[in-house]
Amino acid sequence: MAFTLSLNTNPLVNRFAEPEDLIETVAAKIRIRDLQLTHEFINPSWPAPLIRSLTRRMDAALRRTGVRVTSGMTGPYGRLNHFGHPDPEVRRYYIDWFKTEADITADLGGIALGTQFAILTYRDNNDPKRREEMIQIAIDCWSEVAEHAKAAGIQYLFWESMSISREFGETIEACHKLQAQLSAANMAIPMWVMADIDHGDVTSANPDDYDPYAWARAVPKISPIIHIKQSMMDKGGHRPFTAEYNAKGRIQPEPLLAAFREGGAKDNEICLELSFKEREPTDSQMVAQIAESVAFWAPWIETGAKDLRVAPRAAE
Repeated sequence: MAFTLSLNTNPLVNRFAEPEDLIETVAAKIRIRDLQLTHEFINPSWPAPLIRSLTRRMDAALRRTGVRVTSGMTGPYGRLNHFGHPDPEVRRYYIDWFKTEADITADLGGIALGTQFAILTYRDNNDPKRREEMIQIAIDCWSEVAEHAKAAGIQYLFWESMSISREFGETIEACHKLQAQLSAANMAIPMWVMADIDHGDVTSANPDDYDPYAWARAVPKISPIIHIKQSMMDKGGHRPFTAEYNAKGRIQPEPLLAAFREGGAKDNEICLELSFKEREPTDSQMVAQIAESVAFWAPWIETGAKDLRVAPRAAE
């Protein structure tokens, strides 16, 4: 059994834009090999020639430094209805959008792709019959994406467990129920949950539903990628694993990894999903705090830092 540590690029969005700047910072300053690349760096809605240009530049930076894109995901500006949108033409747009995202991710070496399963409106979520209809519609949309993604080279899709019913997977029971439906759908490639152990419905009568350790025991067999952040008692923020937050945070390496193993974990990717306010001094400290978070986990989980190279760019 070998866990690997990866970094979701959410906090790097708009603080970096050029592929070379992003990837070189990850290699030289953050010192982590594996990335879950969010869509803002190469947006599938941009013109095809621009997508090709940026993908080639990022691929060159990856090859030069040893950084790897393991999966693609929507980022902070992509938390949208997608396949839960009530308008079929909007859903059609996002089917094509995710097909292009599959192409980008595969071209960069990634093997997985995902976002939230679907996000429903109040109206659709509060109508039980309509909710069930929308679940099937979303499964049909993902099935079409899966066909294309398989041809592109993607090995599996994933959906993120969330904290409210209209975003799905808000309790451990709801998470397993939807995963069972998706497994039964027999898509061209599997669709697994990507559990975020700090999510969960804080109004649930079952305290396990907002206990990160209960989630850690419940999901490893169905969640090849698992999001973590330093979990605070008030669920506030996606905190880094710095000394300041570790002193009062719930997540510590030894008991967390023990919970993962108890849940049957095997070769799971443990992905840091952190967030930093656009305020000083936080904004200026962001890279250093991500690096500190990676260093905190390095004695416990493989970071791939030994595989990284900081090589100069070829003359332009």
